[in-house]
Amino acid sequence: MIRLPVFEFYAPSTIDEAVALKVEHGVDAMFLAGGTDLLPNMKRRQFEPKVIIGLRNLHELQGISNGVGMTIGAGVTLSQLENHPAIRKNYSALAHAAGLVSTPQLRNSGTIGGNLCLDTRCTYYNQSHSWRKALGFCMKKDGDTCWVALGSQKCLAVSSSDCAPVAVALGAEVRLVGPEGERTIPAKELYRNDGMEYLEKGRDELLVSIQLPDLTGWQTSYWKLRRRGSIDFPILGVAVALRLNEDGTCEEARLVLGAVSSKPLLISEASEMLIGQRINQLLMKQVAEVAAKFAKPLDNTDMALSYRKKITRVYVQRALAEAVGLSATN
Repeated sequence: MIRLPVFEFYAPSTIDEAVALKVEHGVDAMFLAGGTDLLPNMKRRQFEPKVIIGLRNLHELQGISNGVGMTIGAGVTLSQLENHPAIRKNYSALAHAAGLVSTPQLRNSGTIGGNLCLDTRCTYYNQSHSWRKALGFCMKKDGDTCWVALGSQKCLAVSSSDCAPVAVALGAEVRLVGPEGERTIPAKELYRNDGMEYLEKGRDELLVSIQLPDLTGWQTSYWKLRRRGSIDFPILGVAVALRLNEDGTCEEARLVLGAVSSKPLLISEASEMLIGQRINQLLMKQVAEVAAKFAKPLDNTDMALSYRKKITRVYVQRALAEAVGLSATN
């Protein structure tokens, strides 16, 4: 049995108290929301905090509210998000992505904030401590070598979140609170293309909420590739958001690839091909070809590289077709 390491536990009742505790304990402390990723990583000694700051008592992180768009507390569980009527109706891709994470039991505990900040993954990193020690560890934890590409100067672990590419495609914003106050940034600016330092969030900042814009007139979809129909992390995610006018012409478009890089990739070149066009089978195929050029899979997740490269075209076409209500031909 792999056991958790010893740690101190705090359960603050306010956001300010939680941030103050994080500042006090610095790099020795980590926030705990649902714990579905943090606790297994602690067992494998990928994370070794001496202090855990639990967030379950922070009522400000709970709830989903309407306004201009919708505001989702970072502590809302993935199950709540998946089953919320207004999210399912107005932001169907996000509800669908939340429902594809892991298993029902873990979705009942895991949170949207935790999924957006999910650690990057790699075949050589997500192993037991003894396995990694036998290898000589890796650049992401305890070592200095990227086993995916031996000459790489940076970690190539991939973004493993289902909800992150959707949040970027929807044009969501995230609210962060830290010792210097609070700030709101676009979801696309939350991520760095670096497997180790993959978030633009400050060390002591807490993700408090996600703001979704009013997407009246938009169509959205999310497609996920994984070996099994549940449990597995994505090895490809395709998020699409399209704003169509009455005659079906695309006025705005965002196409985002997940799990092909250390951050969700907004493929501007492919997105721009859709603007001003009525989407048909030929256009979807052309867009998929362009998008696939940005998917450069490496030997750091499941399945063969050649298959993952080819399936990107297929999944982009399927995601576009679902968003506009067409059938996909591959």
